[in-house]
Amino acid sequence: MSSALPNVQDANPGFVFETLLAYQRTAALRAAIEVNLFGALGAGPADARTLAARCKVSERGARILCDYLTTLGVMEKDGTIYRHTPTSAVFLDPASPASMASIVGLLGHPDMLRPWEQLTEIVRSGRTVLPGEGSVEPENPVWVEFAKSMVPMVAPAIVPLAEAVVTHRPGAIRVLDIAAGHGMFGIGIARLNPAAHIVALDWSSVLEVAKENARAAGVLERMEFLPGSAFDVDFGGPYDAVLLTNFLHHFDEETCVGLLRKIRSALAPGGITATLEFVPNEDRVTPTMAAQFSMMMLGTTAKGDAYTLRDLERMHVAAGFSGIAPAIPVGPQTVVIGTT
Repeated sequence: MSSALPNVQDANPGFVFETLLAYQRTAALRAAIEVNLFGALGAGPADARTLAARCKVSERGARILCDYLTTLGVMEKDGTIYRHTPTSAVFLDPASPASMASIVGLLGHPDMLRPWEQLTEIVRSGRTVLPGEGSVEPENPVWVEFAKSMVPMVAPAIVPLAEAVVTHRPGAIRVLDIAAGHGMFGIGIARLNPAAHIVALDWSSVLEVAKENARAAGVLERMEFLPGSAFDVDFGGPYDAVLLTNFLHHFDEETCVGLLRKIRSALAPGGITATLEFVPNEDRVTPTMAAQFSMMMLGTTAKGDAYTLRDLERMHVAAGFSGIAPAIPVGPQTVVIGTT
């Protein structure tokens, strides 16, 4: 083995500093959302004094925050005037239909931030430092915040998942939406298929959010609400389709197989599962966002992980399914159809 040092020209000390200071990026974006800086920019380009007045913050604070966000490419600056970039205008201005600003409610929640201050301990133990089962502890209030704030992040997957279900199971269908949260995936199917009936399962406090969304979408009369844990409640049925959206990754493979067996017994002949997950490639380091999601599971759950397509296939087969249909990519996530 060669003892030669690597070429210093290929080394990047900037990466070390940028990564150790990355918490500032998080805090700056969160602060900008919380003081409605991007909404203030939506009222028109302005200098720091004007933006400070619009946001009711200090001029010094507004100037330094705007300059910092400009260095990140989140804002633009011409002389003393700040303005939106295309990204901030579309995804951070609360007036935009595609705004993702509300997701700070979950991603900035104290329970979601706490594990990262103790990641060394988590790496040593292999599980979260959050109490009990972590983010999936029964009746965890963080899921109410999830239901209220995370719709913009999952929105791109709603129609593709609904289309996949309706394509596989057209006509009058009964659908169980496990860990329904905001309820938007079941609502998406109900909108696409007027003959679909949806049963949304989640904690009772979370289902209140789903009810409001169903009422706003005009599909409340075709929805039922089943409070409790997916591992404990009687599903009823039979169902033509069961939705598992961003759920399996919270648990180890053995637990997932057990749940899939329970689902299999609740499905009608020819029934399907529709799973939405961050699915990394077999190398587990690509694509970036899906591969990095396993770190979120390390920090917030006892045994969760980001599963590959091969993992998901193995789980479904072990639970009595014939396998999984070709996957449908929807941005950083993937829809997987389990076939009986």
